[in-house]
Amino acid sequence: MSDVTRILDRVQQGDSNAAEELLPLVYDELRNLAARRRAGEAAGHTLQPTALVHEVWLRLVRTPDQTWQNRAHFFRTAAECMRRILIDHARRKQQVRRQSSILVSSRAGRRSAIAPPGRNHFPSPLAQEFPPRPRRE
Repeated sequence: MSDVTRILDRVQQGDSNAAEELLPLVYDELRNLAARRRAGEAAGHTLQPTALVHEVWLRLVRTPDQTWQNRAHFFRTAAECMRRILIDHARRKQQVRRQSSILVSSRAGRRSAIAPPGRNHFPSPLAQEFPPRPRRE
């Protein structure tokens, strides 16, 4: 029985110090797992491996009635949790993209699909101070 499995048993028995002892033992492996998981994601992903490990750790530790049979079961659970976090993160990003392309009309209350505003859509302070000159024909 490995040290990790013994500490996992203590966590399940309610030992509050066991979780603090467990993190240093599993952190590097969780970090490597997160880096591998994140490598399969699309370029430009904003969730870093370290943040992913921290989020997984919080979810695993805060889950009531969580039981792990052994070290391998713990890491399989962590990998599944990472997968779910990455999926949730991608869904939130996609939702923001979709919402930015829909503007709600304040008069009619209807939605219309419009491309998100371009760079020059919102006037800058200089544009307000120096309005554009009319074109010469």
